[in-house]
Amino acid sequence: MAGDAGAIDFCTLGMFIIDEIEFPPPKPPVKDILGGAGSYSALGARIFSPPPRSKAVGWIVDCGSDFPPELRETIASWDTGVLIRETPHRLTTRGWNGYGEHEHRAFRYTTPKLRLDQHALANTQLLWSKSFHLICSPLRCIDLVENILALRNQSAERQFRERPLFIWEPVPDLCTKTELANCLQALRCIDVVSPNHSELGGFFGVNTNAQDHVDYRSIEELCDKWLQSGIGAEGQGGIVVRAGKDGCFVARQGFQKWLPAYHQSAQMVVDPTGGGNGFLGGLAMGLVRGGAAVGVDNLEEAAMWGSISASFAIEQVGMPVLSHTPEGETWNGIRVENRLSEFRKRLDGYVQP
Repeated sequence: MAGDAGAIDFCTLGMFIIDEIEFPPPKPPVKDILGGAGSYSALGARIFSPPPRSKAVGWIVDCGSDFPPELRETIASWDTGVLIRETPHRLTTRGWNGYGEHEHRAFRYTTPKLRLDQHALANTQLLWSKSFHLICSPLRCIDLVENILALRNQSAERQFRERPLFIWEPVPDLCTKTELANCLQALRCIDVVSPNHSELGGFFGVNTNAQDHVDYRSIEELCDKWLQSGIGAEGQGGIVVRAGKDGCFVARQGFQKWLPAYHQSAQMVVDPTGGGNGFLGGLAMGLVRGGAAVGVDNLEEAAMWGSISASFAIEQVGMPVLSHTPEGETWNGIRVENRLSEFRKRLDGYVQP
């Protein structure tokens, strides 16, 4: 089991992938890197969950016959509520990431992938998570939400559980105009949707890039259309659009705001892999623990947490380094609460674009 009943704050259905990353010359490629949407979103949640709260971070790792021992050690060092599944009859899911100019990224699987769905949650405490991170197409999003809720409703424990939060990260290749109708249907099933700016534009056939920055006004207009259509069962859901170096746009009924990215220097961004997924893990934890109650009322605070999680994810190739000091945990030698506090002070003087 992944923890005590009711102890899971966050569960991702993103996959675990071992990454190979190829950078533009002369930077050498790297192999056997802990990766995948599942790993990075779990990292984002874990950054805000020092022990014993670390056990509240739920994710699933399928270990094939080729699984490197050093990755097992890293995963164990995080002390999370991870569900390790041994699959010795297959190779671990692996992927190749190639980076080029203008933030171009290419990705392909190099071994067969093992996708996660509600069946992976059955008979585990992960099923009772307070929040779920889904990274999928619109129709699969609807299917996952309905099936997770159905599994929970079949249990004798259901009367003691509130409805979980569903945070949806759309997959890029299905952010298209032909998927818009399915997208609007999916939005009514979830609580928070978080595409990046290009993915948001893709659903409407709109280019959300301007010359040196994103097209702020276009992003705001498209979010208004989503809000008018309805997010969440009662129309009270929210949007967080991730816009890279231009930060993120937070919107729900009656509220909208731009937040800057934590890192303002391109030199601090060593490898953008997993930044968006890491953001979603921090965001989910902020929704669950960033206010007096769990929910979308915490959206602005949650986006701050997401920004901090993303900042740690992209400072190096692979995962940030966890260390233990007498004062508490550090990631890359920095205390998370100190970075969040510094970010809050900076926001006091931030001028909306």
